[in-house]
Parts: sequence; structure tokens; C-alpha cells
Amino acid sequence: MLHAARQVSRFLLLGSIAVLVACGTPNTRSGTETAMRRAETTLANFQNDPDMTWFRAHINEARAVVISPSVTRAGFVFGGSGGEAVVLVRDGTSQRWVGPAFYNMGAGSVGFQIGVDVSEVVIMVMTDKGVNALLSPKFTLGGDASITAGPVGAGAGSSITTDLISFARSKGVYAGLNLTGAVIAPDAAANQAFYGQAASPVDILVRKTVESPASASLRQSLARMK
Repeated sequence: MLHAARQVSRFLLLGSIAVLVACGTPNTRSGTETAMRRAETTLANFQNDPDMTWFRAHINEARAVVISPSVTRAGFVFGGSGGEAVVLVRDGTSQRWVGPAFYNMGAGSVGFQIGVDVSEVVIMVMTDKGVNALLSPKFTLGGDASITAGPVGAGAGSSITTDLISFARSKGVYAGLNLTGAVIAPDAAANQAFYGQAASPVDILVRKTVESPASASLRQSLARMK
């Protein structure tokens, strides 16, 4: 019986890995533009969700945002999570949003989990430490920068002191989404596909040496949020 359970665990672990691979950002121009539209849809969903009042009230305090339209988890005993993500940074002088840079997000977990869950995730980056972590080759949420789940609900109201604040809209059997331990790393191929040349997150978000008109709609949607 134990052997059978292990076999099931292995099977579902392979399914989890397949989900992680499937959730990676498409590394083509059309694929990245599709990812942009998905990110904009995610913002619209957060804008229209009555439980996201705290998020909307504080989004303009964020130094940067990480938008992941689809973070998928699947597993039994061993689980995994992963998804594409785009990052935008607020310019300190003009207060305009800059970007996006494309990233991949992934994590592994051990626990008693059964089922599949798909979440739209937006992470508010509240500190310089959090922004600097995003500019590194990769960083671990909760390790290189502190993270906590943001208040959700029509009457949510509290003061939070942390580098990152995460919000998720989940569809599935899981009650919540714990991103502690997730690793976020730049997707060099996706950034090159979108901008037509090699571009690091520093080039895109700090030096601002590359830009694409295809990002205008997403940046404007973020600027309008309140």
C-alpha cells in the first residue's frame, strides 16, 4: 500500500513538473504580447474585485509590482508551483511606471496537498530592498526579501511593514497561496523577444535603455488603478 502511494506521488509530481514547464513565459514576440494582455486582464480583475479594497488603496505606494496571471499548483504529498510574471517599477522622479521585464516564478513544496489550483497573483514591492532583489539574477521570496499576504475583504484595514505584499485570486481547492520560498528569476529569452534585443531587468527598469509601445496599455492600466 505504501508502495502504491509512492507511485501515485511520483506520478503527480511529474504532473506538477509538467505544469511548471507549461506555465513558463512563451519566448516569442507574439507570446510575450499575449502575456502582456493576460497581465492587463489580471489587473482589471483586481480592480473589479470588491475584496481587493486594501490593494487598490495602497497600490500607489508600491515601488514596483510583480504581476503573474497564472500561478499553478498541483500535487499529492509533493507539490510544485510556477508561472510567468511581469515586473514594472515606479520611476522615483516622474512617478511613471517603467517596464515590463519578464520573469519566471517557481517553487517546490512538501506537504499533504491534493488537487490543482490556479491563482492570479500581484505582488506589491514596498521597499528599495525588494526592488534591488528583483534586479538580481534570482531571488527567493521570504529569504532575500520579506513577504506577507495582504489584507483581503471589503473591510480590510491594517498597516503592514514588509518588503513585499502578495495578493492572490484563487480558483480551485486551495484556500490560500503561500509564496514563501518561491524563486523569481529574469526570463532573458522573453525579454529579448519582447524588446527585439538582449535586455536585462536593469536595462529595462533602471537604465530605461529599451522600451516598447506594446507596453503602453499595461502601464496606463496600472497608473489608473485606485
